[in-house]
Amino acid sequence: MSQAPPPATDDLVALAPDPGTLSERGLRAWTERMAVRSLGETYVVESQSGAHYVVDPTEGSCSCPDARMRGETCKHLRRVALEITTGRVPPPGEHPICRSCGAETGPADEPPVLCSACAIDPGDIVLDRETGDRLVVLRVSPRRADETEIAATGTTVAAHPSNSGYPPGDPVVEVVYASDVARRDDPRRYAFPRARLESADDAAVVV
Repeated sequence: MSQAPPPATDDLVALAPDPGTLSERGLRAWTERMAVRSLGETYVVESQSGAHYVVDPTEGSCSCPDARMRGETCKHLRRVALEITTGRVPPPGEHPICRSCGAETGPADEPPVLCSACAIDPGDIVLDRETGDRLVVLRVSPRRADETEIAATGTTVAAHPSNSGYPPGDPVVEVVYASDVARRDDPRRYAFPRARLESADDAAVVV
């Protein structure tokens, strides 16, 4: 098999902008932790501080003080534009897409957006598709598997070898092993990509 020629210099591009070329608001839109969810025509942005703001990208408005009082294109407006461009949230007027299976859903009250088939709740019993172990759901995180670090290994949930076959953009589900719930006062928590878990027929348990 012949080897492909090296790419032309003009083909080599960075996926992220040069931080030195960004304004302060632009840099914060790229780097700060935020959660964005679609309400149809508008979006709710939860900022790193925990405050919530409503962004209307069509009107170019945001309910934050920076936009309302200073008339600036704030970091929240910029973040919504980034998330629409990268496909993390749908464009205005379109239904959100399930973050796990890709099916179209209705507007969601809370991130992450999951369809009825993929939605799971705290206390639900699920099965690990890889091992068959029974797990109890503690929380569904709005963060992606490729954004969530496993402290013990220094890798993200998506980069863990046993998760290589699952979507890197999957929401992360925090669980405990069902066998540990009765044995330990403070069972160890684990993080799994949503697609690795399947619902069990058991009734939900209180944890």
